[in-house]
Parts: sequence; structure tokens; C-alpha cells
Amino acid sequence: MPREDYPNTMSRAARSARLDAAACWDESDCRLAMEETAMADGSVAGIASLRGKVSEAEWQARVDLAALYRLVALHGWDDAIFTHISARLPGPEHQFLINPYGMYFGEMTASALVRIDLDGNVIQETPYFINPAGFTIHSAIHAAREDARYVMHLHTDQGVAVAAQAEGLLPLSQHALIAMPFLAYHDYEGIALNLDERERLVADLGDKTLMLLRNHGTLSVGATAAECWMGMFYLERACKQQVMTLSAGRENVLIAPMAAQDEVKGQIGRGMGVIGKLAWPGALRQLDRSLPGYDA
Repeated sequence: MPREDYPNTMSRAARSARLDAAACWDESDCRLAMEETAMADGSVAGIASLRGKVSEAEWQARVDLAALYRLVALHGWDDAIFTHISARLPGPEHQFLINPYGMYFGEMTASALVRIDLDGNVIQETPYFINPAGFTIHSAIHAAREDARYVMHLHTDQGVAVAAQAEGLLPLSQHALIAMPFLAYHDYEGIALNLDERERLVADLGDKTLMLLRNHGTLSVGATAAECWMGMFYLERACKQQVMTLSAGRENVLIAPMAAQDEVKGQIGRGMGVIGKLAWPGALRQLDRSLPGYDA
């Protein structure tokens, strides 16, 4: 929706929600958005619940996506207000949900998520704008991969560390062996504001579901929130284990035998979908105990 089409009753941040790099780095807009988004008891000030106001399919996608944000926060994988997780909504329009810029992951709720299209237009009434770097990476993958319903990108210490190592992820642990068959790499080109990068990112990802973005972080895609989460869980654990292992020096680590690598590759089958489906209900119960409110 063009910015001039927003109702006059909406905030200036909402009227400026059409994506461009300058708007999202404007200090006054950022200050206004933060003033309007105070958090209390798992709810978002000024954000009405969308339960019953959107389709059942959209609401379920919102709940699952908010749960992913909370899980990342619970594991300590968030990076202040930065990085993104997105979900493509059902339907031919290629619209997707992404986080409002300025909210911490541990605060995320289903109703706070922002719906946008592939041209970068916010297509709902909201006091928020979004990060254009998130639009660049996530829109590229959602547009190119029908199976990429959920896309998660993180900046964890261990993920960035391994992404900056020349050899990338090494076959040092069982977690690494499980992740490596699904892993791609993309060279760093700067903060992801250049839309031209999307074509190269998609080409580098190919048909893989995990990626190390060099000097930058980690990425996981999945047909479901559960699959996306499980892929990232294995990749992040593998990166952490590698950083810890290499503290002994590269010459002192034990690379898994090639026969074992091939055996694990055959054992894991086609991906993280089945094991993710098993683990997802427990992950939600963990949130209900530790960070409730994601489904508001």
C-alpha cells in the first residue's frame, strides 16, 4: 500500500512504512515508533489483538512465527532488535509476516507482527515500520522457494564466528554432520540493503535449507516453523561446538571419518521436518512456562 493511502489517523511511522533504507534509519521515525510500543505483561501497547480479525491460516502463522521469535530469545540467540524471522502467508499474493523494527524478540506477539508484500509495502494498519535489511534477505527467499514458508536469520556469536572462518563448518560433531548436507554459503556484501543482492543470495542457497552468511550469521528455511527451528537448532549447536573445539587449536581436533559422515548423511533422510514435528509441541510448552504471551 503506498504511503499516501494510509488513513490520516495512523502514526507518522505507519505512514512512512513503505520500505526504503533512509526511512528506516531516520532517527525521528525510530524515536516515534519506540514511544508508541511500550510493553507490559506480554502485550503491546497500542496494538489490538488480531485474533478473529484475520483468517485462521494467518493467525496460526502469526502464532507460530511469534513462537519462533520467543524461542530465539529463550536460547539467547537474539541480537537486540536486529535480525529477522519471517513467514509467508498462504495464498497466491506472496505476502509475508516479519518483525516490527524496535521490538525485542522476547516481547514478540502474534498480533504485533507486520504483514508486507514483496514490493516492500506494509499492508495492514500498524504503528510500526520494518528493517529494510530484513526485507532484502527474506523477500528474496520467499519469492524464489515455494517450500520456504519460514525463514530465520540470526547473528549469534558462534554463528558469526564460524561464518568468518575460512573452512566454514567442519565435521567435528554429530550436530555438524547432521547440518552439513543441507548447508550453503553466501559471501558478505555489506548490510543487506542492496536489492541486487537478492539474486546472488538465492543462487547461493540453491535447494539447501541452511546457510552460513560469511562474516554475518546463520540462516534456516523450512516448510513449517518446526522444520525451520530444528534446522537452526542443529546449525547453531554445531557452530558453538566448533568454536569450543577449536579452542584447542586446529591441529588438535578430530575430524569425523568420511565413512561416518556418509553414514550420518544417509541416516538423516530428507531433512528436519519429521524430527521438528516431534520437538515443536515441547518447544511451545517450554515457552508457555518461561515466556508466555507469544500467542496474544
